[in-house]
Amino acid sequence: MSTIVAIASALGPGGVAVIRLSGQQVVEIAERLTGCRPKPRHAHFVHFKDLKGAELDQGLMIWFPGPHSYTGEDVLELHTHGGEVVPRSVIQACMDLGARLAEPGEFTRRAFSFGKLDLAQAEAVADLISAGSIAAAKGALRSLNGSFSNKVSSLQENLTAIRIQIEGGMDFPEEHLETDSVDYAQHQLWLIGQQLEQLLKDAEQCHTLRAGCRVVLMGPPNVGKSSLLNALARDDLAIVSSVAGTTRDTIRTQLELKGVRLELVDTAGIRSSEELVEKLGIERTWAAAQNADLVIHLQSFDVEKLGMKPEWEDILKDVPALTVCTKADLVPQEEREKISSIGLWVSAQTGEGLESLEEAIIHQLGGSATIEPAFLPRARHMSALQGALTHVGRALESTQEEFFAEELRLTQKSLDTILGEVASDELLGEIFSRFCIGK
Repeated sequence: MSTIVAIASALGPGGVAVIRLSGQQVVEIAERLTGCRPKPRHAHFVHFKDLKGAELDQGLMIWFPGPHSYTGEDVLELHTHGGEVVPRSVIQACMDLGARLAEPGEFTRRAFSFGKLDLAQAEAVADLISAGSIAAAKGALRSLNGSFSNKVSSLQENLTAIRIQIEGGMDFPEEHLETDSVDYAQHQLWLIGQQLEQLLKDAEQCHTLRAGCRVVLMGPPNVGKSSLLNALARDDLAIVSSVAGTTRDTIRTQLELKGVRLELVDTAGIRSSEELVEKLGIERTWAAAQNADLVIHLQSFDVEKLGMKPEWEDILKDVPALTVCTKADLVPQEEREKISSIGLWVSAQTGEGLESLEEAIIHQLGGSATIEPAFLPRARHMSALQGALTHVGRALESTQEEFFAEELRLTQKSLDTILGEVASDELLGEIFSRFCIGK
């Protein structure tokens, strides 16, 4: 393989930039670039020079001999001053000495190729870098450390044991499988199915941390949607006015709520209106609600208007909704107790009920403010788990050994795609193309 080079830190103003090289020529390039032969895992203070001997910068050089390196090849790290000009000039000098510019994700793809990481762990590297919340970062780190991969590998080992038993009996028919042995294999497969169901359930819950959730605030005009948006975001994002219909369009903001990444959407108040702009805003409100992971239906304390109107219930019948009564600071406790159907009272002015609302949002989304994710799955991982679960179900329904064995093989093949054991070049190219250049 050719020797590759790329900057591993962000270009721009900064004290230090890190340049990474990987391949067979790194020691040769290091000597010609610095005049110093590196020692393994030793930080050398060096002067970086171009082919003509002109000094480009001074900094540190560290050599990590393969296979005990990130990629499994010889890896060289050069620590230069930050900015754009100096790192680019050092990278160009490395290219003049025989390296080529790395493609996106090529360092991690080489780590995968040399068996340093399986595919799920390799994907976790990109997920850790792009994590949008603390919880997502922790989940990605656990995936990188093998939490998810180990669960899949354990299932694979159990499937292999069953296949050996079943296929061995098929290959040597003179040694007929005892009925008890077949029943035992089916029971073991049923247990694997239970484990797959639980793993898929955990994956779906943890996946929320990756994709984030869209939470839409909706209700009649002047109910306090914009005030609540500002209170939850801890920022003055939306205009708050006593004039009904102030919000004419959807206002979106990203925030992290108890470790979960959310897109919070403020919307135009729902009411009958013939005014063109307000009507367009209300249409966008309905569209946002129908594409939400959770709708927070806000109401003010008005006995005659509390509760969803029939048309609201029809439109939102397939969307999880949480009913909240606003402006709690204006409502005496004895008045609140008259309406037992309202479980949450909040006040954007005083902060009353905001903590309870945040916990209710996390609960409705299927997460927990106290449980950290065991791993951070991708959509393709969940698809593979679902596929494996489908094949397990078909195997258990099968009455013939040949069909049973084939479904076992397909179950294992589905799980193989998670770890990359049967990954196509197209899939690998798609995954690693989304990495940053220096990773």
